[in-house]
Amino acid sequence: MSQVNRLPGGGRIDRSQPLTFTFNGQTYQGYAGDTLAAALLANGVDVVGRSFKYSRPRGIVAAGAEEPNAVLQLGSCEAAQVPNVRATQQALFNGLVARSTNGWPSVDTDLMALVGKVGGKLMPPGFYYKTFMYPQSLWLTYEKYIRKAAGLGRAPTERDPDIYDHVNRHCDVLVVGAGPAGLAAALAAARSGARVILADEQEEFGGSLLDTRETLDGQPAAEWVAKALAELEKMPEVTLLPRATVNGYHDHNFLTIHQRLTDHLGEVAPLGANGVRQARQRIHRVRAKRVVLATGAHERPLVYANNDVPGNMLAGAVSTYLRRYAVAPGRRLVLSTNNDYAYRVVLDWLDAGLEVAAVADARSNPQGDWVNEARRRGVRILTGSAVVECLGSKRVSGARICAIDAQAGKVVGTGERIDCDLIASSGGYSPVVHLASHLGGRPQWREDILAFVPGPGNGVQLRIDAGAVNGVFSLGEVLTDGYRAGAQAAEEAGFKAVDGSLPKAEARREEATVALFLVPHDKPTSRAPKQFVDLQNDVTAAGIELAVREGFESVEHVKRYTALGFGTDQGKLGNINGLAIAARALGISIPQMGTTMFRPNYTPVTFGAVTGRHCGHLFEPKRYTALHRWHLENGAEFEDVGQWKRPWYFPKPGEDMHAAVARECLAVRNAVGILDASTLGKIDIQGPDAREFLNRVYTNAWTKLDVGKARYGLMCKEDGMVFDDGVTACLGDNHFLMTTTTGGAARVLEWLELYHQTEWPELKVYFTSVTDHWATMTLSGPNSRKLLAEVTDIDLSNEAFPFMSWKEGLVGGVPARVFRISFTGELSYEINVQADYAMGVWEQLIEAGQRYGLTPYGTETMHVLRAEKGFIIVGQDTDGSVTPDDLNMGWCVGRNKPFSWIGRRGMNRADCLREDRKQLVGLKPVNPNQVLPEGTQLVFDPRQSIPMQMVGHVTSSYRSAALGCSIALALVKGGLKRMGERVFAPLADGSVIEAEICSSVFYDPKGERQNV
Repeated sequence: MSQVNRLPGGGRIDRSQPLTFTFNGQTYQGYAGDTLAAALLANGVDVVGRSFKYSRPRGIVAAGAEEPNAVLQLGSCEAAQVPNVRATQQALFNGLVARSTNGWPSVDTDLMALVGKVGGKLMPPGFYYKTFMYPQSLWLTYEKYIRKAAGLGRAPTERDPDIYDHVNRHCDVLVVGAGPAGLAAALAAARSGARVILADEQEEFGGSLLDTRETLDGQPAAEWVAKALAELEKMPEVTLLPRATVNGYHDHNFLTIHQRLTDHLGEVAPLGANGVRQARQRIHRVRAKRVVLATGAHERPLVYANNDVPGNMLAGAVSTYLRRYAVAPGRRLVLSTNNDYAYRVVLDWLDAGLEVAAVADARSNPQGDWVNEARRRGVRILTGSAVVECLGSKRVSGARICAIDAQAGKVVGTGERIDCDLIASSGGYSPVVHLASHLGGRPQWREDILAFVPGPGNGVQLRIDAGAVNGVFSLGEVLTDGYRAGAQAAEEAGFKAVDGSLPKAEARREEATVALFLVPHDKPTSRAPKQFVDLQNDVTAAGIELAVREGFESVEHVKRYTALGFGTDQGKLGNINGLAIAARALGISIPQMGTTMFRPNYTPVTFGAVTGRHCGHLFEPKRYTALHRWHLENGAEFEDVGQWKRPWYFPKPGEDMHAAVARECLAVRNAVGILDASTLGKIDIQGPDAREFLNRVYTNAWTKLDVGKARYGLMCKEDGMVFDDGVTACLGDNHFLMTTTTGGAARVLEWLELYHQTEWPELKVYFTSVTDHWATMTLSGPNSRKLLAEVTDIDLSNEAFPFMSWKEGLVGGVPARVFRISFTGELSYEINVQADYAMGVWEQLIEAGQRYGLTPYGTETMHVLRAEKGFIIVGQDTDGSVTPDDLNMGWCVGRNKPFSWIGRRGMNRADCLREDRKQLVGLKPVNPNQVLPEGTQLVFDPRQSIPMQMVGHVTSSYRSAALGCSIALALVKGGLKRMGERVFAPLADGSVIEAEICSSVFYDPKGERQNV
């Protein structure tokens, strides 16, 4: 496992700790301190992926978050799969398994590359939109193969073994970025006594100081980094967050930080000392009084022909690999640049004992200190020139250098070919402005640095910019600017800044940069070999110019038409070049062109980190009633209803669900059944304006409801559509207990609070959820009165305790509220006791009920019983598009109430008064043994051609043991005037069920059984 590109000495790696890893099935070796990218380059791996659109071979370009190509899939097993990981940001660990995200049958030999070669000229921007529209019948075929070819990695299909954390933090000063400006800012703020958080996304603090050739106080810059960190670590008010990306800047100086805690240790987080698995990643939710942005700048590549061939890299990235990782990604270097700072790669390359073939500098006569040093060391510098074309396919084999007129944008000489295996380019530096733009701030163009810098905060962001992001680039000035920003932030946060010393950097002469956003070619842009602007999304200069010719003038339109800056790249390398090319094509300036909007997340964040601990039972809690243990012991099957585990049915040996439900239904109709109804939403409403409030939220009247009485009510949204229903009892003149649907309890309480706090704050009324406080046991059936009389002191006679009233008394020796309410159509009592006493009362009822044929029943039986009576379930028989009149429940609407209750105006809209609206009716299948599937669409004419005209759908459908046939409820257009007519339900298998429209009340239509 020879590391062919590893230098014999140097770097910040630990050669005493070799690490073995696998890439695309091949085993390689690296060292502790390597990134995956550094280790791949050390082992001579040129091709790490294939391009998004043309399947061209791609290699590593950068050394940080700006890397567009080395976006890999990690994980040795399905559960450990992590897609879209930048190799430049993944620390190497022993046993790491990585592979390319595309390329078939392999990344080195990809058959899709034939499409790129043959169809390269035939796939301009908009190709998919223009080509795959017709014929429509083939779209599903197109889509299948387009989706198969697209994408970067895949999500795992098995459960993630790791855990993730969220933590809330407060600080006086948050410093984003731990390069020279960030470290200086943190020192200044911390020395004042302020609470400081310093966050940086790299494995180590220090940023560019970890691989610069510049010195501080005559010593390697990394030594000052170590001293600064040692000082910060001793300060109790300082929090250091390495591997931490500040991914979002939100209102009120609220920022989110994504920290990778153990990604560098293995593909699964290790166990801690306590035997508990450590969190893999953490989201810090930070409120900061002030923020110092020291995010630095990304080096811009030059855009020239075939600039995507593996072996084309950023000049600064080459220096990083040389000095930090002791990796030489080639042997013979050509540099193409327009600025002085890029010359550090030439000097670093020479220091490593390697050959520099030539430098192509777009400037006419550069005389900076590093330029002159390169000359003194014998480097050939071709001024007024640039690499116009890269030669090679899967690896750079040479560079074609020509004299150019950068301002006119044309080649002025024939040029020459120079053999090399590495082309480094540098087109200037783009400040990392995304965080400053997250709240809508627009970056401002600086002509002196040919880049955008953050716009002013305007009071929305309480931030101070420092260093390269602020357009300051020389090391000494960066340190001074950072210290100034940190001191200012501390003062604005209420602390007194203190003077502190900073190391001295060598003064270095530099000359101005010339604008070069697109290197010209002998041929027109549209005819030249592809000049890539956005490497991740295969966006070329020709594509951008074509978009402009086709009428896309807005920067946002150009972005969307060409995909410039899409995906995880977010325009880190290509945005400025792309904007400049579009502006030139339009004949306007770059600031006139403007920038696209930056949105979180600039660097990808895993869904695990976003979710944190809010998954599984913490995301969807399982709620249990006080009687859950009894249900388990007696064989209940459960269903989830609004997070509650409710008994679904109670099967006996040999029974399936249908048999169990039929038995339970007949028991309720003929004897007595008991239901655990504790999950019903219960809201305690008190206050002198409680009645008035109920009048406004319910459709019917509540002013004259006496103490001891209960009433059914409907709630509507503003549009007049039914929102929830339930029974509310009057416990006192100013005291009511409202019940809601199980799944609607939370939203109803929220609805009440919303209207009280925003619309009617003058009303004196208070709401308290008491759902968990009271357990509810419902007795239903002809024997329910006899059974309840065995265990209560309440007079249950019809005269003393009529239907829709309630009483207080003892049940099983426990204080209880008993409501005579029925959701089954039978004589029924709802017994409410404090939840702690529920089990004792339930067991007494079960024991006493043996001689009356008591049968426990579940929610499925409850559904059948209520459907037989035509009682609705909100959310099943309603869908947010039906009014009380549509449900044939106009009797529950107080049209003469003095106050306009919620939904009144909505119900009176012309659309809500149409006669052909879908209305709730009953259905009886002509074949009584056929059960209509719920959700089935209905038609009046089953012989019509497809697409058929749908006239409604089945909302509830059951086999009724009491009626001896199947029944259904449905919403049918104009259904209330179509009694006795037939509708048809075409099924997926081609069969049709015929049914008769009838009343929605199938059982005991006069309601005599519940009033007995």
